[in-house]
Amino acid sequence: MHNSDIIRAGAAIFAGLFIGWILGDAFLGLIVALTLYCAWLHRNLNQLLGWIRNRKETKAPDPRGVFEDLCREIDYLRERHKKRKKKLGTYLKQFQQATRALPDSTVVLDENGGVQWANKAATDMLGIRWPEDSGQRLPNLVRVPALLEFIDQDDSSASVDIPSPIDQTIQLNVRITPSGNHQRLFVARDVTQLHRANQVRSDFVANVSHELRTPITVLRGYLENMSAQREVCPPAWEGAIAQMSDHVNRMQAVVEDLLLLSALEQHDRVENPKPVPVAELIVDIHKRSQQIAAHQDRIFMLELETDVSILGSHKELYSCISNLIYNAVKYTEQRGIIEIRWYRDDDGAHLAIKDNGIGIGPEHIARVTERFYRAEHSRARTRGGTGLGLAIVKHILTRHDASLHIESEIGKGSTFRCDFPPGVLVDEETNDANATIDRSA
Repeated sequence: MHNSDIIRAGAAIFAGLFIGWILGDAFLGLIVALTLYCAWLHRNLNQLLGWIRNRKETKAPDPRGVFEDLCREIDYLRERHKKRKKKLGTYLKQFQQATRALPDSTVVLDENGGVQWANKAATDMLGIRWPEDSGQRLPNLVRVPALLEFIDQDDSSASVDIPSPIDQTIQLNVRITPSGNHQRLFVARDVTQLHRANQVRSDFVANVSHELRTPITVLRGYLENMSAQREVCPPAWEGAIAQMSDHVNRMQAVVEDLLLLSALEQHDRVENPKPVPVAELIVDIHKRSQQIAAHQDRIFMLELETDVSILGSHKELYSCISNLIYNAVKYTEQRGIIEIRWYRDDDGAHLAIKDNGIGIGPEHIARVTERFYRAEHSRARTRGGTGLGLAIVKHILTRHDASLHIESEIGKGSTFRCDFPPGVLVDEETNDANATIDRSA
């Protein structure tokens, strides 16, 4: 307790005892004195509370004793709070100036999708005006179907490309990430130039492939004629003709795969999807692979749920599955085991193709779906293929809202798993709910 407060309390007690001695009742005098002292303290506390709430219009309490220390401490805290508030205000102003200058459209959303803040780029790209559109829900301001579906997702790592509602020639890449307390940060970046570059590349590849198809077909025809007329063709040419035929066949396969990729890139989704019995596709591809002499020494183990079908493109899914199975065959040694499972669970349907072949190094797994990427160039070329198979698989799965997951270890084999979401599944009532098919060489 402050010294002045001790003196003040002591004086009150002494005065009370003195009054009580005069009145002949010391206890009564003490109670009266303490009551008056408590009333004085209560008055000062109320005055202190009023001063804290409204400093300008309320008088400070008696600036002596503990109340003087309280007033001084409160003044210090107020001054520090004022400096901190000014500093935070400066930071906020700098942040807002920086975000306003960003070329990317930036919008702060609340937990219900309402606009809490937006920069100038949001007005130019999305038509969102700040502060006029404050509190408005983003789906009501930007009416793009792909964006409405994307907002409902809860995946901060995903993104979606949409046309700008202001200018359809502008392509935007949109991301939504958590920010602050129950807030989300909506960022839209102009990727028009990237889209144009990809379109130019796709058109170039398609045009070149079309131009190459005719001369390759002519060369292949002449080579086949020369190979068939052995009595006319000099024996010394046989090796060269065989080698040229191999390269022409390979180039033709590359051209066909490039044309297929260009066709797949034209649209993000399958047009007019229909139910596709995946189990039947797998059985058919398995039979075809068994007919190839070089592949007859592989052991196949099939476990298929025949009542699960996919809503999509029969031709594309056939190409996807055949690429994966033929890859497993090519990179599995003689008497190797290839396990193929087609099954369904709560997360959707899954196609898992597992082999005990040569495997893929961990540094290559992230890139094996790139065009022409080969984990081992020397061994990959001797096994054939165009280097486009997994790129085609990835594009086909994307068009079916599916994803590809790869697990592999050098010397132990690989597992390629295609995951299809529940939304693309079609149930078919059949007599045989599950069918397990085993095949071996």
